[in-house]
Amino acid sequence: MIDEQTFRKLAEDALEQLRKALEQAGDTYEFEVDSKEGALTVEFEDPPARFVVSPNAPVRQIWVSARVKSFKLDWDEARGAFVFPADRRDLKQLMAGVIGEQLGEDIAL
Repeated sequence: MIDEQTFRKLAEDALEQLRKALEQAGDTYEFEVDSKEGALTVEFEDPPARFVVSPNAPVRQIWVSARVKSFKLDWDEARGAFVFPADRRDLKQLMAGVIGEQLGEDIAL
């Protein structure tokens, strides 16, 4: 397991990259992105929904709460990304998938 300081830096960088990608996509697909206290929130008006992406330092994971599901992503050194173990999607791929499900269309981040 990576140490906490390393995790915090990696998580901060991953969330910042994700925030930028989401803000660009939000203009096209009409959703809002907010960042506060180290977490990202993605909000949809139609249909209404709220997704949360947050680091969890004690277990060194990034957690995503979206579409009544919880995803726990681990750092994958070989890929240089946080990855969902069940299907090997990285954070951007996972978010593109759940946002696409929410909107009923494929999106890219």
